Amino acid sequence: MQRPDFDDIKTYEEFIKYYWYREELIKICKERGLKSDGGKVELNRVIEAYFNGEKILPVKKTIKKPGKNVKELGVETGLIECGFTFGPRFREFFSKQTGEENFKFNVDMVATAKAVKESGDESFTLGDLLDIYYGKKEYAKYDRSALQWNKFVKDFCADDATKIYDERLKAAAALWKIVRESDMKKEYSRELLEKYKDRI
Repeated sequence: MQRPDFDDIKTYEEFIKYYWYREELIKICKERGLKSDGGKVELNRVIEAYFNGEKILPVKKTIKKPGKNVKELGVETGLIECGFTFGPRFREFFSKQTGEENFKFNVDMVATAKAVKESGDESFTLGDLLDIYYGKKEYAKYDRSALQWNKFVKDFCADDATKIYDERLKAAAALWKIVRESDMKKEYSRELLEKYKDRI
């Protein structure tokens, strides 16, 4: 089934059957005067609310400069207050807190820090972010659906049947376009290749 225009979709359940790029979600939200910033997960929530008759409007933000003068970091330090970044100062702080010598921020920490900054949530602390790292709290989840294309290409290229294509990435992209614009699962399979090989 071909993906219909957004205006022809009547329910959120129908809407989520199809794959939408972030840029498309932003455009849909902007055209309707809805909140249009954030990641795909947040934009999908705005669109879900729209289908339920609720309008989540853009928030006018007063930009406050983060306090770069916070000398001592602690678990009670506000994320916005200390001007949090993913730089060495904060990596070192989390390394000491976790005992991980080569500390790496996980994707949910990245999504959370972005959401905290976008919302201006001054109550959120470095300790809260540490809880996100340990999975004790949830604030904003990384949108793993953004990885669907990457997995699709990887699985496509791993299939020996696709070696017949000189330009495998172009072939994968052509097949992905068919899948993306349909209500099919957004996964590669040999059956999918067989079914649409004449259109690649």
